[in-house]
Order: sequence, then C-alpha cells, then structure tokens
Amino acid sequence: SVSRAIKPFAEPGRPPDWFSQKHCASQYSELLETTETPKRKRGEKGEVVETVEDVIVRKLTAERVEELKKIIKETQEKYRQLKKDAELIQAGHMDNRLEELCNEIMMWVF
Repeated sequence: SVSRAIKPFAEPGRPPDWFSQKHCASQYSELLETTETPKRKRGEKGEVVETVEDVIVRKLTAERVEELKKIIKETQEKYRQLKKDAELIQAGHMDNRLEELCNEIMMWVF
C-alpha cells in the first residue's frame, strides 16, 4: 500500500518496478541494516528514546534537503544565464548567434 501511495511522487527516470512491494521492502531492509542503532540511554521515565526509524527519517530528510538545495542552485544559475542571454539578444549583441541559439532552444524543448 505504501508503494502505491508514493508512486505519484516518483522522480523521472525510475525503472517501472521501482515501486513494487518487493523492491520497497528490500530498500527498507537495506536502510535498517546500514543505519546505526541509536544507543539506549538510561534516564527519566518520561524520556523519549530515539528509534531506528527516527534516525532513518532524519537522515533521509537531510539528504533530500541537500538535493533540493542543489537543484535550486542549479535552477537559479540557469535562470541567471538565460536572463543574461536574453538581455544580450535584446541589445543586439548576439545577432550572429541567433540561429545557433534557436537550434539549441528547439533541441531543449523537444
């Protein structure tokens, strides 16, 4: 049921069986094996003890945040470059490269 629920959030390029129950189970098992078990602490009765699942969630969240930061940075750089190119085109400084730029855009779109 989890594999079906997360399938709409798939990243492009994932293989068709990526969200199969078997693959999800093997991925989860691998996570459990590679994650260090938190040390149990003796403390007060009301103290919350961190579980392996908490460690996995924290680790995966941090990784995803870093991925998203990288994607945002790349997108911002691409935007700045496109804006700079647009300004150069409007100023007439790239008239000799217009056909080449048009071909690049057509390849990017299709």
